[in-house]
Amino acid sequence: MDRPLVIALSKGRPLLAQLDLLAKLGITPSEDIGKSRKLVFPCNHPKVSLMVLRGHDVATYVEHGIADVGIVGKDVLLEFEGDNFYEPLDLKMAQCRMMVAGLVDEKPLPRRLRVATKFIETAKRFYAAEGTQIDMIKLTGGLELAPVMGLADRIVDIVETGNTLIANGLEPKALICDISSRLIVNKVAFKTKQAVIDQLIQVLTEHTL
Repeated sequence: MDRPLVIALSKGRPLLAQLDLLAKLGITPSEDIGKSRKLVFPCNHPKVSLMVLRGHDVATYVEHGIADVGIVGKDVLLEFEGDNFYEPLDLKMAQCRMMVAGLVDEKPLPRRLRVATKFIETAKRFYAAEGTQIDMIKLTGGLELAPVMGLADRIVDIVETGNTLIANGLEPKALICDISSRLIVNKVAFKTKQAVIDQLIQVLTEHTL
């Protein structure tokens, strides 16, 4: 028997929107994912199963072919080093922006900036393209505090409404890129399961227009 098509979904806030999208395609898990500790779920469709993973792990599982396709944020893909998958579709979900932000009333900046972020590779590429020298400070949370307390001159972070920036005396300084959920497909799976994956992409495209 052929292995089911394995779809990897991202845990957290994007998960409900991903499940709603799949439900519109007639794909639903066999039990309530929100109440289960499982990570792999059979579906009402016998030829499809779901995995629920952290965003970066979605990319890793698709990269290595454990999952055939995945839904993951563009912010994860910008930081991911693998290239064994295609990114055929912007699902237009979980839309936000990757921004550079700093203090509203900031003092003149030094020639070499201190930049705090958890998106290290994205920040490096942006400032390299700008021709600006930087020292990276890796933080995984509380980024807005870094300029306020003098730890960093600028931060690079995901911005949705901008309210958190405003509440901490910060403002956007530059847009790096728009962020949204993307469909990724393992390169080998795209060849071996081309018919079903093509059909999935076509139907998803119709639901994201």
